[in-house]
Amino acid sequence: MQVTFLGTGTSGGIPVLTCGCEVCNSLDFRDKRLRVSVWIEVNNKSFVIDTGPDFRQQALREQIRQLDAIIYTHEHKDHTAGLDDVRPFNYLHGIRHLTLYGHSRVLNQLKREFAYAFDDIKYPGVPLLNLQEIASEETNQQFQIEGVNFTPIEVFHHRLPVLGFRVGGFTYITDVNYIPEKEMEKIYGTEVLVLGALQREPHISHFTLQQAIEIAQKINAPTTYFTHISHKMGLHAEVEKELPANIHLAYDGLKIILPNP
Repeated sequence: MQVTFLGTGTSGGIPVLTCGCEVCNSLDFRDKRLRVSVWIEVNNKSFVIDTGPDFRQQALREQIRQLDAIIYTHEHKDHTAGLDDVRPFNYLHGIRHLTLYGHSRVLNQLKREFAYAFDDIKYPGVPLLNLQEIASEETNQQFQIEGVNFTPIEVFHHRLPVLGFRVGGFTYITDVNYIPEKEMEKIYGTEVLVLGALQREPHISHFTLQQAIEIAQKINAPTTYFTHISHKMGLHAEVEKELPANIHLAYDGLKIILPNP
């Protein structure tokens, strides 16, 4: 299984428009962060978690040629706004619908924001999409996509329930400031943990760097990467020096290899 970080930035990306801070002016490629998303390749299948506004650019950069499903964590625009750019995957090899997985709340939001894709009479060339709800009662158990098991992990982004996902030894959680203990049980034993860590200062709906370190140490995965990073976090090279040996900042384009689940 290979996981590629398509984007590791927060909602504004880095550099932030109008900002002249040292991070936004940095020449280190690791400080250039598109909106957060990952690409999972496993058992000859290809899945993307979230399609933010930079999805087209990310797919071009990583040369994504196949897409079997999209899984959504939640409905915020920095995680959904690039959905229209899946059209080439619908039409490249004949007409093929793409299935979107998410909570009913998320799927309903997509139906409103991309209403033209769900009209009874569709304009030629619109995205062709099927919707598959991850029901609330199913968040306590695995579900399969194309023969691959996904375990949903329900965490909180302030008061908004958000889904993380575990695939084999890989666990991915982005927008989060609280993980219930019963959901922590699903994470223990993971080989690679990806966890949102926004900045150093307290935030209403995201873990700070220190909070994310404490959660990572509690889970005690062999390797942890932080994502959904703001320019307020500081320079990648400097923050990396402060972290425990098994914890790192992720960066756009980073690839990790794990055993197939």
